[in-house]
Amino acid sequence: MSQQSSHLSKALEGRKVVFVVSPTEYRDEELNEPKKRLDDAGAVTSIASTLAGPCRGMLGGTATATLKTADLKGSDWDSVVIVGGMGSPDYLWNDAPLLDFLRQMNAAGKPVAGICLSGAVLANAGILEGRRATVWPDPKAIAVLQDRGAIYEKASVVQDGPIITAEGPHSAVEFAEKIADALQLAATTAR
Repeated sequence: MSQQSSHLSKALEGRKVVFVVSPTEYRDEELNEPKKRLDDAGAVTSIASTLAGPCRGMLGGTATATLKTADLKGSDWDSVVIVGGMGSPDYLWNDAPLLDFLRQMNAAGKPVAGICLSGAVLANAGILEGRRATVWPDPKAIAVLQDRGAIYEKASVVQDGPIITAEGPHSAVEFAEKIADALQLAATTAR
């Protein structure tokens, strides 16, 4: 283990991160890459969805949501990652409990991240107004960002303060690194 990863591991030890996926058609690598990176760094990760139980990825993977979005409270978590995929518009874009949770996390200045089509979830929560962000280059998703006051950038990953957005599956590894860095910074400043 390198000195840097050892230091990062200690910095993220016990940090609680919730990943939110749609019950069907979430994008596998957008969950798996960041989750593995944060697990390896010592974070405590959980999975939530609109319903608790098994969730199915677009590439055939599965994940078990042990939490429902309706049960999430900002005070319980250090960060949230909204996973993208084709199920995001149907299940996550307008999920009122999830949008409220994102507003709580943002108000507390905690790292909030969304990848692929789920950048639109952050926009619908009203937390991207005046902020730079990216999303999967789908006209409807881009329109949601722009209609909610975000400054859309066509980029792999965009970070504006504690808010991190990524374009899609090809961005998953870089997205994971930005989340780990934001969590490390938050852990350092909280001490």
